[in-house]
Amino acid sequence: MNKSDFDLAHQNNSIESKIVASLERIAQAFRVLLWQESKKFSLSPIQVQVLVFLLYHSEGKRKVSYLAHEFNMTKATISDTIKTLEQKDLITKEYEQHDTRSYVINLTKKGQDIANETSLFTKEIRTPIDKLHEDDKENLLLSLLNIIRHLNNSEVITINRMCMSCAYYRSSDEGKGHFCKLLNHQLHVADLRIDCPEHKTEV
Repeated sequence: MNKSDFDLAHQNNSIESKIVASLERIAQAFRVLLWQESKKFSLSPIQVQVLVFLLYHSEGKRKVSYLAHEFNMTKATISDTIKTLEQKDLITKEYEQHDTRSYVINLTKKGQDIANETSLFTKEIRTPIDKLHEDDKENLLLSLLNIIRHLNNSEVITINRMCMSCAYYRSSDEGKGHFCKLLNHQLHVADLRIDCPEHKTEV
């Protein structure tokens, strides 16, 4: 590709560029909605994202090193975020017995309440998706998963807990069939996960 997707003379004649520009608009919407939600509680967007992540992920992922990888930030930056959340009485640190430098981050009751409320910031994006035909939803999901898989393989993004990158996942029929070895059954497109708790990295 030697033309910018934001060059209107090119974009208006390229469906691929229109799709890229549309994804950029949606990304902008995420940023705006997240910022609006964070202001309600005098938090920064990353502080809200960390609270929501802590609410829905397991103990093994609720550590500074994992959060730094998750949000593509340095450990120092995440540590500062955790320090601020602790000062606001939104999280507590549970130090591990065998290593007092390492700790699991837990939400307080106040932190849980804010995380529950702020996690709904995507509702305006969800509204038009709810109205799509089921076939369109499945096609959209599959297309987005393939885009994310490419971005993971290109190391543009590091978060990778989706079915297609899992050691338990198998595809057939030229990528149209999906099978989970852990569950030992065929998966429909709607069953494919973007964030699976049982995800096992391929070796």
